[in-house]
Amino acid sequence: MKLHHIIPLAGVSTLALATALAAQEAAQPAGTITLDPITLVANGKENVEATGGVAVSQEDIEALQPADVSDLFARDSAITVSGGAGPAKRIHVFGLEQSNLAVSVDGVPQGPTSWHHTGSNVIDPAFLKSVEVEAGAAAADAGFGAAAGAVRYETVGAKDLLTDGRSQGGRVGLSWGTNGRGWSGSLAGYGIYGGFDWFAMVHGTHGKNYKNGAGYEIAGTEPGAAGALVKLGYEAEGHRLELAFDHSQDDGDRTTKMNMDLNADKLVYPLKVTRDSLSLKYSSTAPTDAWDPAAKLYITENKYDRPNYVPDGTNGDMKLKNRTIGGEFKNTYTLGAGKITSGIDWAYNDYDVDNYGDTDHRYWTMETMQIGAYVQGRFEFDNGIDLSTGARVDNYRFTDFNGGRHSDTGASVNGTLSYEFAQGYEVFAGASHTWLGYRFGEYALLHARGSNLYVADEYKASSARNIKLGLNANQDNWTGNLTFFDTRLKNMGEFIFPEVETEAPYLGNVDEYRSRGFTLQGTYSWGSGRVGGSFTKANVSQGGIDVLPGGGAAVPVGKVATLFVDQELAQYNAKVGASLEWADKLKGNYNTTDGGFYDESSYTVVNLYGEWRPESYQNVVLRLGVDNVFDRTYYERSSYGERDVIRGGALARDINPLYAPGRTVTLGLKLDF
Repeated sequence: MKLHHIIPLAGVSTLALATALAAQEAAQPAGTITLDPITLVANGKENVEATGGVAVSQEDIEALQPADVSDLFARDSAITVSGGAGPAKRIHVFGLEQSNLAVSVDGVPQGPTSWHHTGSNVIDPAFLKSVEVEAGAAAADAGFGAAAGAVRYETVGAKDLLTDGRSQGGRVGLSWGTNGRGWSGSLAGYGIYGGFDWFAMVHGTHGKNYKNGAGYEIAGTEPGAAGALVKLGYEAEGHRLELAFDHSQDDGDRTTKMNMDLNADKLVYPLKVTRDSLSLKYSSTAPTDAWDPAAKLYITENKYDRPNYVPDGTNGDMKLKNRTIGGEFKNTYTLGAGKITSGIDWAYNDYDVDNYGDTDHRYWTMETMQIGAYVQGRFEFDNGIDLSTGARVDNYRFTDFNGGRHSDTGASVNGTLSYEFAQGYEVFAGASHTWLGYRFGEYALLHARGSNLYVADEYKASSARNIKLGLNANQDNWTGNLTFFDTRLKNMGEFIFPEVETEAPYLGNVDEYRSRGFTLQGTYSWGSGRVGGSFTKANVSQGGIDVLPGGGAAVPVGKVATLFVDQELAQYNAKVGASLEWADKLKGNYNTTDGGFYDESSYTVVNLYGEWRPESYQNVVLRLGVDNVFDRTYYERSSYGERDVIRGGALARDINPLYAPGRTVTLGLKLDF
């Protein structure tokens, strides 16, 4: 991006920061009555749910006991998760695939989705404490590449589990489920000694393929998740260091393309998908208004290994690997009306593809290097106005698969402004322009490519624009939010395969992706229980044409809703709850049938759970869960099926929908000691 483009963009955010500082110094007239603002901006970051995003709390995770990411986001209509085996599940936010968001686990950035037959990330819910999905205009310190927002996973640690002043403890979790769910077990130990704290946990699953509501077995869906999480911390004289290692894997027999039931042949092959992360973090435990530093170094590695596959000319063995090395340093300044965070971050990525198939090129590599500087201010004023605004500048270098180098510098700006016009009622508006560098989509699409693969001469950097506005309400025991959103992804880089077979494939820019619509959220609490729900309507298009359900970078959403209720029964030391997931039939301009896809039918799914904590054994929790109570046959929104595909006058393939599990009963035991 040219310098004369960067200066005006950065100036917008600088002006907003200066305005906020000036407003801080303006004294309130004597006797002025001010209202307590809704904290749209709180604890140094945006209130995610207050601007249309999703927050899955520790309480939610305890209630859900999610076996996979479908369960994890089952109460949030803004997020759709495709079905099938654990490593096949792809996460879409308002219809846009998770690679378009800045994804992190404990603050460590995660790599992009490797390809459209694999899920978004290998995340084991057994280790999670909370999840935040910041949809739309993400803050500058959310990280590089936050095209459509950010996803922040936080894992559990010693201080989250220690209670009643104890210095050490442990937890055992065990569950068994029907319909292929099988066994799941975890063991954790944690403690504090002097300035040291430690946490270690292992988790594993074992089961069989599940069946849909009609009794049809979905091949390659047996549970195969396993992992380990270790955290070692030390605090002394106002400083803290934490070393963490996180390993997640899925090792099982899977179909060739995990996100589809190809020709219903039920053929499976060994597949191992792993994620490893090692990080070292520093933070201050005695910050001042002018000095509240934090730093981190990390290395992550994502692998996809499909060995011992019998080649047929187009398919075969394949290995993918993405390694990231990076770091960040930041400092937060506290002012009278808020905080300003500034910092630098960097990340080096290398990508390896061990090709399969009958081609004249076997091995591909790519590299990227990003370094950025950012500033983000968050302010809460006594007059009911809250402001979050910031900017970042990034330099990005991409070395493509043919050794070509692409380098550029770009700027990103964001701002979210809210005003409490009456006590407990707030309007807000936010916007962002995000520079993304040189995107290349799913790097696994290098598989089975020949030496004629090239980069288009006009290939250029991508960008995104977000607009959102809405209304928040917060009255005693109920809250509500209505958010209108409009996200545009411009000049996204993807591998393009011309319809004319004699033309060579290439890396280039595609037509604009756009998701626009609204989401409505609400909760009501009565002390011993709560009820909540959400409704999302999103129109997802590319080049002005509604996208078809092909399971790619963007998928149709239509209308989706969720409803849940939790109720404590104190007299019985018990808790019960239920949730409902609903999706309307895709209709209008989607033309799924005309596009060769199966109809996206409407579905309604009900889930129930109950927990009991024996009065004499408060450290023991028994849980009974029933998912898909009415044994519905359906496939989750963002999954798809494709009717007979004819190529060269012959039947090439028939992709059956990858159905979700039928009724599944799970019995679990959790013991703290």
